[in-house]
Amino acid sequence: MEKIRAACVQFQHAMGDKEYNLKKVEEFCGSAAAAGVKVVCFPECCISGYWHLRKLCREDLAALAEPVPDGPACRKLSELSIKHGMIIGAGLAEVDADGKLYNTYAVALPDGSMKKHRKIHTFISPHMESGSEYTVFDTDLGWKIGVLICYDNNIIENARMTALLGADIIMAPHQTGGCNLKDPNSMGLVDRAKWDNREADPEAVEEELKGNKGRGWLMRWLPSRAHDNGVFYLFSNGVGPDDDEIRTGNAMIIDCYGRVIAETWKAGDDMVVADLDPALFKKVTGRRWIRTRRPELYGKICEGAGSTEDVKKVRFEHEKEA
Repeated sequence: MEKIRAACVQFQHAMGDKEYNLKKVEEFCGSAAAAGVKVVCFPECCISGYWHLRKLCREDLAALAEPVPDGPACRKLSELSIKHGMIIGAGLAEVDADGKLYNTYAVALPDGSMKKHRKIHTFISPHMESGSEYTVFDTDLGWKIGVLICYDNNIIENARMTALLGADIIMAPHQTGGCNLKDPNSMGLVDRAKWDNREADPEAVEEELKGNKGRGWLMRWLPSRAHDNGVFYLFSNGVGPDDDEIRTGNAMIIDCYGRVIAETWKAGDDMVVADLDPALFKKVTGRRWIRTRRPELYGKICEGAGSTEDVKKVRFEHEKEA
C-alpha cells in the first residue's frame, strides 16, 4: 500500500437539476485529476439535490431517481472515473427494479465497476427505504474504502463496523450544518443575510460556517470517528442554500489520528486535497484499541429493536417539539 492523494468537494447543488449538478462534478473531477488525486468524495445527494426531496410525492421522487449502476448519472460517473483513472463517489436518489427508493452513494472505479451504499439511517422522505448493509470494498490502489452517508456517521457503531470490515478510508458524504434543530447547543440556521452578503463581507459568513452551526459542531464528534477506529475520513458536504436551509460546507480530510490535515470554510464551492500516508497505520492508536476490545461485555449494544427509535420519527418530532 502506497501514499495516495484524496480530495473532498463541497458545492451548492441545484434542486432536481441533475444535468447542472453533473457538470459541476465533471469540472471538479478535472481539477482533481490535474492535482494528481486518486480518490474524490462528493456530497450526499449532490446529483439529485437533497433537502427538497422531503416535499416530493412518490411519483415525483421516482421520476428524479434512477437505477444504480445503470442510470445515466452513474454512467457519467463511470466515464469520468475511467477517463481520469480516479475513484469518484457522488450521491443521488436511487430506484431499484422493484420500485423501492433509496438515498444512495455511488462510487465509480477506474476499471469500469461501481460500488454503492444505501444510507442506513434515511429520514429525508417517507417514500425512501433505509439500507441494511455496510459497504467496504477493495481498490486497485491497495486501500480498502468504506462509505457512510451523513446520519450513518452519527451512530458510532456504524463507523466501528465499517472499520472492523477492513476499511482504511471512510468516505463520509453529507448534507449537514445549518439545520433547523432550534437547539442553541447543536447547530441552528445560518443567517441568510450574511450568506447573501458573502462577497462584500466574507468574514461574517465564514464565522457562521466555522462556528457551532458548522465546523464547531463537527469537531465535537467527527475526528473521534477517525481516531477511535484508526481510519482516514473524507468529509464532503453541501454548501449554501439547500431549499430553506443553508449548508455549511467545511469539506475536510482527517487522518487516522483524528487530525484535520486539509479543510476549507469558504462560503462557496471548493475542494480540499491531501496525501494519505499508510505508514501511519503501523502504530495508530485506534487500531491498537480495536484489538483489545472485549465484545463479551457489549451485550447491551446488540439489544433488539424494542430499545431503538425510528430515525424519521426522531428527526422530525425533534423539530416539532422545539
